[in-house]
Amino acid sequence: MIKLSKAGKMPCRSWSLQALDTCPASKDSKGELVPACKGCYATTGNYRYSNVKAPREHNKQDWKRSSWVADMVAELDNDRYFRWFDSGDIYSVKLAEKIYQVCKATPWTRHWIPTRMYKFQKFKKILDKLNKLPNVVVRYSSDGINGEIVKGAKYSSTIIPLSFIKSVKVVCKAFENSGKCGKCRICWDKSVPVVAYVGHGASMKKQQRELIEAIAI
Repeated sequence: MIKLSKAGKMPCRSWSLQALDTCPASKDSKGELVPACKGCYATTGNYRYSNVKAPREHNKQDWKRSSWVADMVAELDNDRYFRWFDSGDIYSVKLAEKIYQVCKATPWTRHWIPTRMYKFQKFKKILDKLNKLPNVVVRYSSDGINGEIVKGAKYSSTIIPLSFIKSVKVVCKAFENSGKCGKCRICWDKSVPVVAYVGHGASMKKQQRELIEAIAI
């Protein structure tokens, strides 16, 4: 059974997994969470409730069904925009290959896929293949929270402090709109190479402040 979610700020539905449990690229070489993941929104608030976790845990097994691709294509019949992973990540190459099949079979839907799995060489081929589809944008997520950019990425995203908004070209304006996308669709736009998101939440803002202060010393 297909179980999709709908994040409050998003203009579309999403297929997601449990945060961190399916995010092997969220940790650095020392086994510690990278800065961007330390303040992960998908580990706080409503994401902590069992009824919110349930469909994400269900999806971790459900995608392995032989009819999953066909079921997803049928489910997206009326969706014009779709986000993969408002929590979790493409932790399996086989999952990525199935997602490719879904995206290719739904040209009427514009797909946005944020990921950190580009760090692992075995994912490069399938991520490149996904990005070549005209209706798909795979955005490589930066580990940094002060505007660091993923080198060599065709499409990517980064997190910035509010004070940095004048130094970047394209900024998500959700922070000005009660955390909602509104009419904006830049994350799905293949003409936009980098999208910057303003860090939100006490934990994220504290990290950003501490890093800025450390650089200034």
